[in-house]
Amino acid sequence: MIKKKLNIIWVFYRDGFRSMKLGRTLWALILVKLFLMFFVLKLFFFPSFFKGKSTEEKQDYVGSELIERAIN
Repeated sequence: MIKKKLNIIWVFYRDGFRSMKLGRTLWALILVKLFLMFFVLKLFFFPSFFKGKSTEEKQDYVGSELIERAIN
């Protein structure tokens, strides 16, 4: 039942994007946008706090952050 519905949805989108003239270009833009959002922005806005730390140092850091945030 679910498999049949998913197959119908897949065929609908597949045929729809095949018949579009700009379909491939739009998909390329979507993939570039996702790449920028998830890979490039992560490098600049989400630094790695755990890089080069041991397991105990990671545990201490997470524990202190949880306690500090629970107090505030």
